[in-house]
Amino acid sequence: MGSLVDRHTGFVAALREAGLPVSLAEGLDAVRAMQVIDLVQRESLRAAYAATLVKRPAHRATFDTLFDLWFPAALGDGAAHVPDRPARSYDEEGKAVPAPLDPRVQARRAELSDLLLSGDEAALRQFARDAVAAYGQTPGQQSWFSSGVLRAMSPETLMAGLLNAVLNGQERGGMAEQVARRTFRDRITRFEDMVGAEVRRRIAEDTGVERTARLAVRPPLERLDFSRAGRADMAALRREVYPLARRLATRLTQKQRAGKRGRLDFRRTVRASLGSGGVPLTTYHRPRRPHRPELVILCDASDSVTAFAHFTLLLTFALREQFSKVRAFAFIDATDEITEYFAPGVDVADAMTRIAREADLVWITGRSNYGNAIKVFEDRYGDAVGPRSSLLILGDARSNYGELSLPILRAMAGRARHSYWLNPEPRAQWDTGDSAASRYGEIVPMYECRNLTQLTAFIEELA
Repeated sequence: MGSLVDRHTGFVAALREAGLPVSLAEGLDAVRAMQVIDLVQRESLRAAYAATLVKRPAHRATFDTLFDLWFPAALGDGAAHVPDRPARSYDEEGKAVPAPLDPRVQARRAELSDLLLSGDEAALRQFARDAVAAYGQTPGQQSWFSSGVLRAMSPETLMAGLLNAVLNGQERGGMAEQVARRTFRDRITRFEDMVGAEVRRRIAEDTGVERTARLAVRPPLERLDFSRAGRADMAALRREVYPLARRLATRLTQKQRAGKRGRLDFRRTVRASLGSGGVPLTTYHRPRRPHRPELVILCDASDSVTAFAHFTLLLTFALREQFSKVRAFAFIDATDEITEYFAPGVDVADAMTRIAREADLVWITGRSNYGNAIKVFEDRYGDAVGPRSSLLILGDARSNYGELSLPILRAMAGRARHSYWLNPEPRAQWDTGDSAASRYGEIVPMYECRNLTQLTAFIEELA
């Protein structure tokens, strides 16, 4: 285990590596908190660390996973008793009896059903340890898996019996059943989490805490790479994107007002010049009329940036409410307008499906060709970019060694009020292979944008 100081240092480092913002001062606060609690009480230690190190509710799951690894609830087998017999039963011919027919498995499932019915948290946790000790290793293998435990116990198949036990003949489908079903579903989920935590603990003892920690936790939402976001992640990202879209619209409006003054107020200027002998030492301008800016989005929809394109659609959905006019275009080796697919309430995945099926994005090969895509955009939709427009390009700037149409892009950027390029690739990969990031970046300012943190930084830089 090492000393408590070593554990503390390693734990704080793991939190930082996982993306949680933990400062040196907060680490010292955690040390001070440990001086006033009973360190034997593990949950008190967890609470002290959480109070001093966790800033956002979204970070709590990552914190708990790492805490259980660095301050485990048990060592070694961790079970109430070590099975002295094979975890599975065998018939007379030496063949393993299938788990659904194994009487030992059925006895354990009955015990699990009783624990889910009672809701005894401590007993359920000990049962999870016993189950992992019995079924968590494949025979002949030196690793641990949750799947074998959950397949043997099949907790979700116990739902019908649990409902029958608590409803006692009450009418099914009513409020009582809904409440009971939700309660048991939560307990089953909790049991599955306990099994996962126990498996991670056993793996950490075998392979090392640091390695297990890196594999066990996902980065927090704000640092999650867009290319790794799943459907559930996209739903969470949508909630985070809307306030960022409002801030982006505000930043662009501020730049417009600061960049140009209103028309000359001739009357005020002449009146002021009377005090200086008719010399207009000070000029006055009429206040600019506030208006919501217009936005043109041009996004790469090729296979290499499919996940980023999903995020692009999320951003477009959010931005259309903040700008007076939003026109969105997608391209692969040709370009087509996709604004019509952004009706309010449309699911992003459904919009992507429609775009792939209906939009005219392929010219010849169906591989990225930025040069031809830019040409097609200028020929068909060039009037979309004007002095009131902000141009936002989203893509990896990889054109498969094809033409780049730099003069056309330069003309487009010259017509726009502002132009920006968000690139989902790490900056270290720019200009490698067929990347033309620097050449495009000389015309349109290019920013690395792989997660919400970098998107926020881009928006703040516009101030």
